[in-house]
Amino acid sequence: MAAADERDKDGVRGAAGRVESGVAGTVAAFSRRVGWQERRRTLELYAILAVQAGVAAALAWTVAHEVLNHPSPVFAPTAAVGTIAAAIGRRTRRTIELLLGVLAGLLVGDALVAVIGTGPWQIAAVVTLAILLALTMSRGGAVVSQAGGTAVLIVTLAPVQRGQELPRIIDAVIGGIAAVVVVAVLPVNPVRIIQRAARPLFASLIEHLHNAADGMSTGDGEMVAEARDGLNDLTPQLGLLNDAVSGAQEAVAVSPARWHRRAAFEHYRRGTRYLDLAIRGGQQMLRRAATAVHDGEPVPPGLAAAVHYFGDALALLQVEAESGHRTQRAEQLILKAVDRAAEAYDEGVGFSGSVVVAQVRTVATDLLRSLGCHDDEAVSVIRERFGRARGDSGEHSAEPDRS
Repeated sequence: MAAADERDKDGVRGAAGRVESGVAGTVAAFSRRVGWQERRRTLELYAILAVQAGVAAALAWTVAHEVLNHPSPVFAPTAAVGTIAAAIGRRTRRTIELLLGVLAGLLVGDALVAVIGTGPWQIAAVVTLAILLALTMSRGGAVVSQAGGTAVLIVTLAPVQRGQELPRIIDAVIGGIAAVVVVAVLPVNPVRIIQRAARPLFASLIEHLHNAADGMSTGDGEMVAEARDGLNDLTPQLGLLNDAVSGAQEAVAVSPARWHRRAAFEHYRRGTRYLDLAIRGGQQMLRRAATAVHDGEPVPPGLAAAVHYFGDALALLQVEAESGHRTQRAEQLILKAVDRAAEAYDEGVGFSGSVVVAQVRTVATDLLRSLGCHDDEAVSVIRERFGRARGDSGEHSAEPDRS
């Protein structure tokens, strides 16, 4: 059985080794040495927001000043920038929240400044009351921050003039509309923005899975623990990927120039959703794997091979997604991981080892879902594959939560 594992692994490495070293290995090694790698990825993702914010601010000011003849339309560009920067992918909701915040700040600011004047304590009073009013309109977040910021502008910068409440609200509306228009005219490339955010995440995933498998094969508990910790530290990269998906969703929704990308975006959106679940399952898998090694439980070669197969499958999945050439190879590697886990279960594992087997099934199920397999179908395929690999119907197999 160990020989079979080695033959399968050699075949997989022959097909995926160049992918791993060329795509994942180089990026991962470089990321370890250079601390600005993640910051550069973040800059690539949000650079378009800086351009959009600048254009939206200029457009909002031009409309308010030149078209509506508002002498000092401070709130038009302010609202435009706030809408762009508030939350990528959620600008319709954020625009409403922003306008509510502006309204709260204007009502309190204009009313109180006319009575109590300006100064340090007046700023404190106006901001406090504006935020309290905003909290009665919403649960917090953008509404509160915008209300406080607007109140400060009213007290410190905006001239105290009666009858300016309506023009300022109109300016805020113009700013929000300008932001939405700019997003439609200058949209992000939905596929490219997701791919850029996904590359470092895949590189880290592949590296940690292969390191964990090597540690399991050699009985090196520290190596497995380091891989486990590395997988647990992927939250910022997952957040960046989710932001990219939100921005892509917005682009294909509001921009006619990106409507032809909707089908591709839906594929990525589904894949990202289940990749997130697979990573969480992988974290539990490596946590129990580290415990099994540290506790001296039996760790059959099939468990390490299964984890290796997941790393190789992710490497192929990334390349296929970016190239647009889909094959069945990634799915085959996922199913081979299930086969090896089933064989390891039959060879004999301890308590933590049985949890690793169950998590292999869970991760495999979510990865099949990320490839487009329907939920019930993915569960059925993994269950049947596990049972066949054990030479029975799987009645006594370890059952994960979702398969």
